[in-house]
Order: sequence, then structure tokens, then C-alpha cells
Amino acid sequence: MNGAVTRPLKELPQQASHASPWDYFALLKPRVMSLVIFTALVGMVAAVSTGAGIHPLLAAISLLAIAVGAGASGALNMWWDADIDALMARTIGRPIPRGLVPAPEAAGFGGILSALSVALLALASNYVAAGLLAFTIFFYLVIYSMWLKRLTPQNIVIGGAAGALPPVVGWAAISGSAPIEAWILFGIIFLWTPPHFWALALYREGDYARAGVPMMPVVKGERSTKRQIFIYAVILAFAGAAPYFVGMAGPFYLAVASALGAWFVWLSFGVLRSEPGEKELPKRLFGFSILYLFAIFAAILIEDLWVIYG
Repeated sequence: MNGAVTRPLKELPQQASHASPWDYFALLKPRVMSLVIFTALVGMVAAVSTGAGIHPLLAAISLLAIAVGAGASGALNMWWDADIDALMARTIGRPIPRGLVPAPEAAGFGGILSALSVALLALASNYVAAGLLAFTIFFYLVIYSMWLKRLTPQNIVIGGAAGALPPVVGWAAISGSAPIEAWILFGIIFLWTPPHFWALALYREGDYARAGVPMMPVVKGERSTKRQIFIYAVILAFAGAAPYFVGMAGPFYLAVASALGAWFVWLSFGVLRSEPGEKELPKRLFGFSILYLFAIFAAILIEDLWVIYG
């Protein structure tokens, strides 16, 4: 596959909305949103552990604004990707392909929520955090969804920056700045994103090929994808230990990060050595990668709470 993948000339048919409130909630990609909320919360608590402060009510409103911004990004992504979502088994059940929410309504819904989330964050915390949230939404919609996703097999590598920004936004919401420690959290998610999504792409390769999305296995082949997953896993294992070596976390975190990183590398090595067409091992790696990110950030959260209240 070479060059950009263009949207079909014939748009999806539009019809009256038959959506329930749950269908609009589904537009927000609640599972993705929950991870954004959690990593942003860790960024906020980490900032507090360094001595920064904000009224608890304003902190809660700020976290709500970040959550709404994440949901708005999801709705806008579903609007733009409605054509390919209708071709993939993983996404065909989303509200727009099912005809429950017309695409223009999803676009308007996402646009309104985007503006509200940025304005709310600016009022509740500061303009630095609001600017970072606005950039995150823009990056996910325009740079990733509209440009990179259909253009290059590196789509998820560069586009992963959008998903890695929430802890930086959360940190800035508390402190009004984004120090190197916040960007270390960014780096962990950024390096985690390619092996996470390429593992998914290995066992969902047919979906992406049918939809014309140039994911790594479709364009570069299974062998190259497995090799790159393993390389990223090794780098991630070292990057995951970085919070300990810059003083952000203690021995408990280092033990958790080391064990999780070693297991991530081991599973990735299993994928690398697996037979062509093997689906179970990439699926297992994909599932573990979700646990990995949650556990890494949970360990940071536990240590930061200990610093604050211990």
C-alpha cells in the first residue's frame, strides 16, 4: 500500500438520529477516556507531591474538563473515521456505522465538548493546561486522524503523542507548568503506544487491510512488525524505570516497573519468535500492555500519595 488512503467519494448515508443518551456516551470512547482520566490524575497527584497546590474542588473540575476533552476527541475521531469504522469488525458496532447517530451530529457534539472542556479547564486551573488540552484535541483529530492514520505505517508512532499528553495536562493543571518529570510520564506512554497498537494490528490485520488503513503489519509485513514491537518493548522497559532514577519514585516503583518491563519484553520476544499467522500471542501481549500501563501509573500514584499523606 502506497500513498494516502482517501475517504470514499460516497459518504455514509445520513438519517434521523435514533440515538439514546448511551449512544452519545459511546461516542466518547469511555474505555479510552477512563485511561486518560487515570493518567491525568496521576500527573495531578505527582505535581501535588512536589509541593504544588490547588483547591480540591478546582482540581476535580480540572480533571472533569480533561475527561470531557478526551471524550470530545473520541467523538470527533468517530465522525472522521466513520467510513473505515463501517468496514472493520472491531468498530462496526459504533454509533455512527450503526446509523444511530448521524455523522454531522457527532461532529457537532465533539466540537461543542471540545470548546467547553478547554474553556472549563482555563477557568478552573490555568491557560497553560488549557492550551495543552486544546493542542491534544487538535493533534488527535487533525495530525493523527485526518493526516497520519491513512498516510503512513508510522501513524500510531507519531500520533501516539496525543494519548501521551494527559499526564502533562494534569500536571500543568496543578502547577501551571510542565517540568521534565511530567514529560517522563509522557515518554512512558509514548513508547508504550506502538507495541500496544501493533500487537492489536497483528491479530486484527484483516480489519485494517479491508479498511485500507496502512498499519504496520499491512504495509511492512508481520515479521517487521514483530521485530519493531520487540525493540520498543526493550526501550520501554528501561524508560519505565526512569521515574526512579530522577527521584520521582522509590524502590517500590522500581520493583514494579522492573518486573512489568521484564514481562513485557518476554511476551514481545514470544511474539517475535511466533509462527507466521499466530494470533493468540499478539492478543495476549495486547491485553497485558493495558495492564502494564495501568500498573505502572498506579505504582507512581501509590508512592506519590505516600509522600503527600505518609
